[in-house]
Amino acid sequence: MSTPRPGSAGATRVCPHCKTTILESAAVCPSCRHHLRFDEAALTALRAMPVATPLRVEGTVRHPADGGPWEYTVVMVIRNDRGEEINRQVVGVGAMQPGEERSFSLSVEMVQRGDLKGKFRRH
Repeated sequence: MSTPRPGSAGATRVCPHCKTTILESAAVCPSCRHHLRFDEAALTALRAMPVATPLRVEGTVRHPADGGPWEYTVVMVIRNDRGEEINRQVVGVGAMQPGEERSFSLSVEMVQRGDLKGKFRRH
């Protein structure tokens, strides 16, 4: 896996609020939702640009009323086009008591990467 250079598409940085690795181009952290910078031109272009969500998976797990507690681990894996694993993260862990329910959702949000001056191209 290669790491993109700062300023190029896919370059990352660490959110100063929650310490999550995020895209360098993000004006708002997708994890903690704190605003990271004020860039009027970029924010206006982002509001006008459609955001594609090519993948959204949601599901609910309900523990039956009988039996003991269940433990769960939420694992996210990203693979490239050759099937090679490029990232694996444990997103969360927990336990469910009989009769409890948990809902899980995963979404992949895609945005057009603009140039460094905050101007966004549309195809």
